[in-house]
Amino acid sequence: MAQWTSAMGAAQLARLLNSQQDRPAGPGTRRPPAYRALADGIRLLVLEGRVPVAARLPAERELALALSVSRTTVAAAYEALRTEGFLESRRGAGSWTAVPAGNPLPARGLEPLPPEALGSVIDLGCAALPAPEPWLTRAVHGALEELPPYAHTHGDYPAGLPALRAMIAERYTLRGIPTMPEQIMVTTGAMGAIDAICHLFAGRGERVAVESPSYANILQLMREAGARLVPVAMAEGLSGWDMDRWRQVLRDAAPRLAYVVADFHNPTGALADDDQRRQLVDAARSAGTVLVADETMSELWLDDDVDMPRPVCGFDPAGSTVITVGSASKAFWAGMRIGWVRAAPDVIRSLVAARAYADLGTPVLEQLAVNWLFSTGGWEQAVDIRRSQARENRDALVAAVRRELPGWEFEVPRGGLTLWVRTGGLSGSRLAEMGERVGVRVPSGPRFGVDGAFEGYVRLPFTVGGAVAEEAAARLAAAARLVENGVSGGGGAESPRTFVA
Repeated sequence: MAQWTSAMGAAQLARLLNSQQDRPAGPGTRRPPAYRALADGIRLLVLEGRVPVAARLPAERELALALSVSRTTVAAAYEALRTEGFLESRRGAGSWTAVPAGNPLPARGLEPLPPEALGSVIDLGCAALPAPEPWLTRAVHGALEELPPYAHTHGDYPAGLPALRAMIAERYTLRGIPTMPEQIMVTTGAMGAIDAICHLFAGRGERVAVESPSYANILQLMREAGARLVPVAMAEGLSGWDMDRWRQVLRDAAPRLAYVVADFHNPTGALADDDQRRQLVDAARSAGTVLVADETMSELWLDDDVDMPRPVCGFDPAGSTVITVGSASKAFWAGMRIGWVRAAPDVIRSLVAARAYADLGTPVLEQLAVNWLFSTGGWEQAVDIRRSQARENRDALVAAVRRELPGWEFEVPRGGLTLWVRTGGLSGSRLAEMGERVGVRVPSGPRFGVDGAFEGYVRLPFTVGGAVAEEAAARLAAAARLVENGVSGGGGAESPRTFVA
């Protein structure tokens, strides 16, 4: 059986390789042999995630024609990649990309720091801000006032409190997406929502298409559920979704599920436009794929002139293709573990029935707190505070990184909570390792890819500002110098279960 899960056409690979020619070479750099340059180019595309791991490469003759080189050059490049562990081949099945075992080294642990450690270590691992007070306190007080009637019941509401389900449905309706309470299930955060969806739709061994890069925790959740992840490479910068690639993957791999973050994508910050959303829904419908749209960042636009597109589910009027996931954890506070699913009523009924064997329901008090925020207008005021915090932090972090690390490359997103940074050729895993030494925790790029891609990246969240942002950038620069000087970090490899918010 072939080990590849997607395919890369000759013309497409040639375009990606030719784009590397614009990168300046260092002074005194010797031009490598043609086969070596080709092998290095493909290897870099794999490590950057622009060519997914487990993608079948074109046949030697096809790629030679597309690049206007000899077949011997391509054959030698493929052989070099096989020797280095970046390519695997099987007679009759072709050749597909890989990442050699143990290379790149995983980043070290980035579980949330305990509060007492925050004075000595700057934590850039979790994309989460402090609660937007006084609204958390007010919401909890409001919830306590509403609690007594519920305290006289059993307290188990597998689909969620009826009042909160109705409120969430109304909010979708006000966004132009008519929704009934029967189309809503309240969950324990977005992670709980996606876990339930995966167990219902994607049993062990099922293929799930994911953006590459994508949200690290969701990738790990799907791996542990036994899914076979099919990465779909994002386009360069903030342009986001390459619809030709999506159509090809959905057609060829026929995944049961596809997971996307169309609103200020985590980690890149890209925002899909209306046309990309329409095409994505159409492609999923044609392939018979259930499209899971993660909206957890949808209210975190940071620039006033951002024109938010229509929700992804707005392009699925029949409700047969798109399942939407929302959450209070990013827009309000990570400690408020309330999420929700919007789907067709029959899907909601199936999710609720399956929940009896999982967590039974979501805490009542927290549901009441979110419902209080929605019903009083407190949510909008709290999210305004969150946007202001994130905007100030983004601007401070961008200025500090540009000053301390001018060779690092990124585009500034107009919303969300994360900056996706190319590290000037340095290993993101080694930067994470050295960062531990100098007092800054940062997640490396491979955490957001499938099987070790994105070694040349790190993700920086908008969680610190002012002098702390400046100090974080200075410590990152110190870590970069250690990597450049070849300092050995020692220590063990990162556990695959490590948390990154």
